[in-house]
Amino acid sequence: MIHEDLSDSSRARRTLTGTARMLVALKLDGPLLVGLSLIAAYGLIVLYSASGQSFGVIAKQVAHLTLGVVAMLVLARVNPNFLRRSAPWLYAFGILLLLVVAGIGYIGKGAQRWLSLGFLRFQPSEIMKLAVPMMCAWYLQERPLPPSFGGLVVLAAMIVCPAALVVLQPDLGTGALIMVAGALVVLMAGLQVRIMVALTALAGIAGWLGWHVMHDYQRKRVLTFVDPQTDPLGAGYHIIQSTIAIGSGGVFGKGWMNGSQAQLEFLPERSTDFIFAVIGEEFGLAGLVLLLLLYAFVVGRAIYLSTQTQDTFARLLAGSLALTFFVYVFINAGMVSGLLPVVGVPLPLVSYGGTSMVTLLAGFGILMSLYSHRKLIGS
Repeated sequence: MIHEDLSDSSRARRTLTGTARMLVALKLDGPLLVGLSLIAAYGLIVLYSASGQSFGVIAKQVAHLTLGVVAMLVLARVNPNFLRRSAPWLYAFGILLLLVVAGIGYIGKGAQRWLSLGFLRFQPSEIMKLAVPMMCAWYLQERPLPPSFGGLVVLAAMIVCPAALVVLQPDLGTGALIMVAGALVVLMAGLQVRIMVALTALAGIAGWLGWHVMHDYQRKRVLTFVDPQTDPLGAGYHIIQSTIAIGSGGVFGKGWMNGSQAQLEFLPERSTDFIFAVIGEEFGLAGLVLLLLLYAFVVGRAIYLSTQTQDTFARLLAGSLALTFFVYVFINAGMVSGLLPVVGVPLPLVSYGGTSMVTLLAGFGILMSLYSHRKLIGS
């Protein structure tokens, strides 16, 4: 009996060692991969209920996840030197695609955001979520930090140009995320207090100007954020139904597939932007806390990996990717719970989506590459 127990233990150690060896060979980080997998699995369970028990939606989401995992596996093995050299080309290619979208892009739901290849539609704006921080990190890699005023002007142009093209589609949420991804690189590069004050003032002016160029529905989103009851059957409907769903879930929820707001279709966009409310209704506060803890683990691990990288390009890019993931979660949770205006940001790895899912996992592949190749950077 003792011999059999020792044999089982030995086999377990060999299996563990083999798994660790495989992760090293694939340039993957085990803890981060486990965290991402748990969130994705949680998302599939919730999405099945939110989609009205549609196996078709689940099959498509699994396909999206598969494409994202492939992108992550490929990018995790790419040398960071190649990523650094390709940053300007990827940025230029993304700008070109955005201009093509503005000219001949596919129009859906009143927005011109997609390019159609016949068998596939995708959003080029998603590319810029990676291209913009890569370009900013590339620009700063061999320059003294913190950046000079002239450097900040160049960086601002790099960030604002693609973000403006996306906002004009119109896609305010993605445009804001692109700006956040680039701004995080600049913040991590270091800023003097007087420059931060000046930028805050400029942001206020930009907000005032932005209000005057917003579409009517975007203005309504801001106004109904302040008081959703001003238009309960119009612009305020989404947030009112969302907060009702979250509040009705209580501590432990109504049970999987038993949420009245979601199952009776009172809650709009329940498979995409407002899936966080479905979790609150069906799994309650406990379900939301569990998901947020998984997100916190992934963000914490990603930040740790970013601190272990060895050059300016890698540190700035990895830090931006880690913190941008946190911003995605923060904006979606705040939007659905009524703490932030509705801007159409999906919940990472949980909301139904194609291009955004692939881009997100591709970003984690880049992060793992920057960490796993840290001794080779600059060689």
